[in-house]
Amino acid sequence: MMTSADRLLSRLAAAGLLVGAALGLAGTFASSATLQASLWALDSVALVAGTTLLALKYFRARVDLAAAGFLVFAIGEGVLLGGTAAGPAGSVPAFAAGTALWATALLMVSVTPVFPAWIRGVGVISACLFALTASQLFAGHPLLPTSSPLPFFAYPFLVLTLLGWAWSQLRPAVSAVDSAGA
Repeated sequence: MMTSADRLLSRLAAAGLLVGAALGLAGTFASSATLQASLWALDSVALVAGTTLLALKYFRARVDLAAAGFLVFAIGEGVLLGGTAAGPAGSVPAFAAGTALWATALLMVSVTPVFPAWIRGVGVISACLFALTASQLFAGHPLLPTSSPLPFFAYPFLVLTLLGWAWSQLRPAVSAVDSAGA
């Protein structure tokens, strides 16, 4: 049974994920570099907070792989935040490292059965697309955070995964973690 503290943690985590998803997507379509950097910075802060809270929740529930995945995601998001102020071209090294960590984190969370299959499936697709993006960047391909087709077409899968994670925290049904005694 969830306590009021557990419900608050879940709501705060969901809020971080929802704010991060919305601002991250908005930043992708921003009309100026300054607006884009601002939106992406706020997006990163919200996602670091949200995924760190989820890491604590799933660690307490003894779902260690999911907890570690959320922690790796927060670290990756922090790395991305470090490059945001440099603009798209200047952020490429941080973006390469951050997308590699995103891919790892998404896979770690998605292979654990704490979320419905559709969320895990979208997470695996997102992980694969960001792994490919990171591989291309580390191989020296000139990709920016807004390049198309990748990473541009990977973002909708990431946003859908984040929305799925948030929805799972807010839905009234008992989650696998809650029934496990978290």
